[in-house]
Amino acid sequence: MARVLSAVGLDCERDDRHLFRDLSFDVASGEILHLTGPNGSGKTTLLRRLVGISSVVEGAVNWFPDSSEATAEPCEKIWYIAHRPAVTLLQSPLENMAYALALHGIRVPESVVWDALGAVGLRGFEDVPSHQLSAGQQRRVALARLYLPLEPEQVRAWVLDEPLTALDVNAVDRLKARILAFAQSGGAVIMTSHHGLDSATVRTLELGAAS
Repeated sequence: MARVLSAVGLDCERDDRHLFRDLSFDVASGEILHLTGPNGSGKTTLLRRLVGISSVVEGAVNWFPDSSEATAEPCEKIWYIAHRPAVTLLQSPLENMAYALALHGIRVPESVVWDALGAVGLRGFEDVPSHQLSAGQQRRVALARLYLPLEPEQVRAWVLDEPLTALDVNAVDRLKARILAFAQSGGAVIMTSHHGLDSATVRTLELGAAS
């Protein structure tokens, strides 16, 4: 399958030690790359470099290298959900979703957004200001975009930092199934998680502090 991401020679040094050095990998359409490693091994730093918001990692990152859309910068076809949800607290879940979709140039009926919020357990909270929600509910606002039934050409990759944190067992199972379904539809996923994913589409890349 075509490559969605190619990373070559990534190097990250912190406090006079290398978190990782000369790290290279590809991620193909339909594949899930599961980043593992102890706390402090550079997983979040690596994800931030992949989406272009960290300058502490040297090396080359290229999205969609096998297509005419090849770019060194992430684009609107990539969903990035950080460990801390990027939720505007004065806005409702509906408003937060509308803003995220607008940033990516995606238009969907409002009913589809309501369904996505319902899928993450926010039925009845759609119009509540997000500052009135619990930390777990605020995280679900960010995760709700993963439940939008978008076409593969609209969003081709998910970059997820601990997406299963602070979710109950049922919510974890639903999101695992959703991640696997996205990959089966041809999407690519790069994620960190302390939870395993049981699928042949999952490849593990372990990071460890290097001296």
